[in-house]
Amino acid sequence: MIDGPYFVLTLLGVLGTGLVAGVFCGFSTFVMRGLASLPPAQGVAAMNAINMAAVTPSFMLVFAGSAVVCTVIAVVTFVLWPDDGKVELLLGSALYLFGSFGVTVAANVPRNNTLGELDPDTREAASYWPTYVRQWTVWNHVRTVASAAAAVVYVLALT
Repeated sequence: MIDGPYFVLTLLGVLGTGLVAGVFCGFSTFVMRGLASLPPAQGVAAMNAINMAAVTPSFMLVFAGSAVVCTVIAVVTFVLWPDDGKVELLLGSALYLFGSFGVTVAANVPRNNTLGELDPDTREAASYWPTYVRQWTVWNHVRTVASAAAAVVYVLALT
């Protein structure tokens, strides 16, 4: 069984990845639907405002901090190669680092940047909005599942 500082580190991994999964789940299940139901100019303006408001120390601590914790868990697992939970610890780290953090950097943020460069009241913004909502939400589903799966796999490592 995992114990000591390694237990605390893994518990932080469970907490961080679970919290991030909850944020992403909220967006996938109702926030994006609500925004998509607005006229395009309002939806674009609202999403741009959300994207600006999301970059707060508290959210970044949880989101980026979880990536740091997952990286530390993976490195410590490789160095110590524990008898218990090594597969789960490495899998949980990979799920979050690639499926959540990596997808955010490679798929969601570029779409946010493109949307942020558009004037909400233009035809271009109105034309891009449905594509943005569809593609962003698909990738957000991936982030949600990956973050939740990472939390579950970390819990399994503790059992």
